[in-house]
Amino acid sequence: MRPYPIRSWIVSRTLAALTGMLLAATALAQDVIKFGFVGALSGLSAKSGEGITRGLETAVDEINQKGGLLGKKVVLVKRDDESNPAKGQIAARELIQNEKVAVIFGGIDTPVAMAVLPIVNKEKVIYMGTWAAGTFITRNNANPNFVFRVSAVDELVDKALINYAMTTHKTKNPGFMLINNPWGESNEKGLTAAVAERKITRAGSEKFEEKDLDMTPHLSRLKANGADAIILVSNAGPGAQVMKSIERMGWSVPVISHWGISGGRFPELAGTAGKNVVFVQTYSFFGQQSEIGKKVIDMLKAKYPDIKQPGDIVPPVGYANAYDALHLTALAIQKAGSADPDKIRQGFYQIDEHQGLIKTYKKPFSTANHDALNENDYIMVRYQGERIVPVSMK
Repeated sequence: MRPYPIRSWIVSRTLAALTGMLLAATALAQDVIKFGFVGALSGLSAKSGEGITRGLETAVDEINQKGGLLGKKVVLVKRDDESNPAKGQIAARELIQNEKVAVIFGGIDTPVAMAVLPIVNKEKVIYMGTWAAGTFITRNNANPNFVFRVSAVDELVDKALINYAMTTHKTKNPGFMLINNPWGESNEKGLTAAVAERKITRAGSEKFEEKDLDMTPHLSRLKANGADAIILVSNAGPGAQVMKSIERMGWSVPVISHWGISGGRFPELAGTAGKNVVFVQTYSFFGQQSEIGKKVIDMLKAKYPDIKQPGDIVPPVGYANAYDALHLTALAIQKAGSADPDKIRQGFYQIDEHQGLIKTYKKPFSTANHDALNENDYIMVRYQGERIVPVSMK
């Protein structure tokens, strides 16, 4: 008996099996809508990535329990950018080319977001910001612009920080301590404009690097120039070094901060000095909650064993922004009747009203405005141990 027919039979059966597997994989891919997340899942800002991930996952679970989107299951695919712009670009390309995601949700870092923007606008894939606040992220002059955001905007936050300093501490000559990257540059512009608008002076604007350990020279210059408050723009690691340097100087000066310090191990790294900072958020899980707020807290407790009370939901901005961002994106897909990114982009403009966690959104997006939150959506908070609580709480 000749072996050739047997080999031919084996080859044909193998090819048939491989074809079946390919068809099954293709069918499976058609049965899901993939969302990607590119954010800091490791390093000093990993707490931000955890919060955003959990906010996204909670919303995804809720959507899938109701039948998914357009009859398809929603799947979240995560990639760690390590707060590195180059790694963020690699992750974004991989999600677009290999995972075929319809939407990429962004993380804490403005430099990473800025590195990813040219990619998503070129590839025509939706980018939904959930934390990075650089003003130019959404106002990037692209046409069409595929970048949307449910997060703070630097130039609006900067006004809020200056207003708070003036109202609470009678500040007339604030000093700026800014991380030396595009996020710091964005806030320097916003803070300078806010100071000019309020017709006060500034003691100076100091820049520091991510790995700087001693900020005493920077702070000493501001102190010599009569700074009566410090406006801090930094993520957790260098922000903690700023506070430790102030403590070593024995300088009793109010510190009002942007929210980057809430995305990592700030309380641990700053020590006792950390409790002296007041900073901005978009939501608090403390106090009277809406029905959606109560529901989200219950879902988080059920899904994550380490969450037993509102104080365990840290950082609240990561959870809340991500949760609302995903639901608004899902609503845009429903409006569009498609997961095609350009149709999703048009779907955002069709949203009339949505009852979210942070607020009730009324026409949150337009061709002229891709930011769903505004200056009325910020609250001031502080650290109480590891918890983030409203400044009104003792």
